[in-house]
Amino acid sequence: MMKFLNLACVLVIGFFLLFIIVKIVGRKIITQVTPFTFITAIVIGEILGNALYDPEVTLFEVVFSMILWGSLLLVVEYIAQKSLRFRGLVEGKPVALIKNGVLDRDELKKTRLNVNQLQSLLRQSETFSIREVAYCYLETNGSISILKKARYQKTTQEEFNLPEKPVHVPVTLIRDGKVLWDEIKDLGYDETWLTKQLHAQNVTDIEKVFLAEWLAGDGIFVQTMR
Repeated sequence: MMKFLNLACVLVIGFFLLFIIVKIVGRKIITQVTPFTFITAIVIGEILGNALYDPEVTLFEVVFSMILWGSLLLVVEYIAQKSLRFRGLVEGKPVALIKNGVLDRDELKKTRLNVNQLQSLLRQSETFSIREVAYCYLETNGSISILKKARYQKTTQEEFNLPEKPVHVPVTLIRDGKVLWDEIKDLGYDETWLTKQLHAQNVTDIEKVFLAEWLAGDGIFVQTMR
């Protein structure tokens, strides 16, 4: 009986302490995941987990640990508000993955992202082609922010009384210097067609192509390795 009573006390007190920590620190701990808030979530979870499954951990130790860690979080957040340098160290800075419509391979490598993952993130942001993007930033919480090129910025057909046009999905033809032949065959084309398209863009060496993308009605988009 005492075991269940102690378990109930730990759960109830832990619940309210977590609630208080989140209320004091603010919604940022939930909506903006930084390395420190991520570590905080893991550590607090471990503290409560050890309290539940380790009988040698007392209720006082749980309360003390959570209050101490919550205080550390408050101190870090306070210093980050006052110091730009410390804020950059703790929270990190946005990284420009695309600048002036050009993919930055070095930044992709630093952030451990490949082209496939970047394309997936873009699609989740309703951007289906890299050619549409003027600037793309990887934010500190792992999301991306996009500024589209002027011609691709959202407008409605009604604004200009234009007839509706068919919508096509862009197809990646070359990625990291490797040709995706299955994609080309699905389009109904062959190596001769691909070579002709690349020559029109003054590209003769496929291995130097970082990304090549085809969009019906808009042609091929090529970016070489720099």
